[in-house]
Amino acid sequence: MTANSNSGPSKGGIARRDALSVDVRQAIAKKAAIARWGVKATHRGNFQEQLGIDVECYVLDDEQKTAVISQTGMARVLGLSSRGNALPRFLANKVMSDAVGAELKEKVDNPLKFQWLDHGAGTPPVTVHGFESSLLIDLCNAIIGAEKQLGERYANVARQAHIIVGASARLGIRDLVYALAGYNPTTEEVIAAFKLYVAEEARKYEPEFPNELYAQWHRLYDLAVPDRGRPWYFKYLTVHHVWWPLANSSGHILELTRGQRTSRDERRKKLHQFLSDVGVKALRQHLGQLLGIAQVSEDRAEYEKHVRRIFGQQSEMDV
Repeated sequence: MTANSNSGPSKGGIARRDALSVDVRQAIAKKAAIARWGVKATHRGNFQEQLGIDVECYVLDDEQKTAVISQTGMARVLGLSSRGNALPRFLANKVMSDAVGAELKEKVDNPLKFQWLDHGAGTPPVTVHGFESSLLIDLCNAIIGAEKQLGERYANVARQAHIIVGASARLGIRDLVYALAGYNPTTEEVIAAFKLYVAEEARKYEPEFPNELYAQWHRLYDLAVPDRGRPWYFKYLTVHHVWWPLANSSGHILELTRGQRTSRDERRKKLHQFLSDVGVKALRQHLGQLLGIAQVSEDRAEYEKHVRRIFGQQSEMDV
């Protein structure tokens, strides 16, 4: 008579189980529990206080101590909506669908599931869905690769992807050197470094001179738009309406730059190269003010009248 297979484990199954070591059996049991309930998170944080964006992050209690970003947080950090389906919807469009590839799509379609217990709140554990933090870099690289096809609609997302990849790469190589040198940075040092790297990467994608200002100069001075580059007259306008007023402002930017132009090589550099070091904020404020003047002026005469009234007389300076 054949034994009922539903009555319990077979003799062969019992024998195989008993032949396994305690460690292997524990690993199998843990894997089964993870598959059913998900792993647990031991730590939770948020980007809000330090970086100004509501993104929850966790560290899991698995062997890799996986760093995880919540599913909604992954969307927010890329500049997408905070709604739960924002990231899948973005990746489902034709351009991104072709860019991410099957392996990356599989990961996005199957977020990690884990438990978080806030011991201080006295509440039962909650199930959280998220992605391994390295997935963010993979997504950013896919976005950068598809940047041209994504167009203006997702220009901010592409810009954010460039910033994240650049800052993360720089922080990663720095931390590798720290580890090899036996240096253990504090939490504050890590956060401060990442904020610095993010700011420096963002600068690369923030052109100092707004295109709107050039468009207004074309209009006011009746200058034709060349096939390449800028009209030669823009150099005159840049010197007299930007660098000279700034150099003679109450900020004393000219004195600051002259103080740095000491070596033979540095004397060959142009003023705006030093301005990027000592007066970026002043430059941006000035360009915004200049753009406002241009926008409200009907013609060249009115524009120059306002420039003289607000910034004073200009004279030639060496740039």
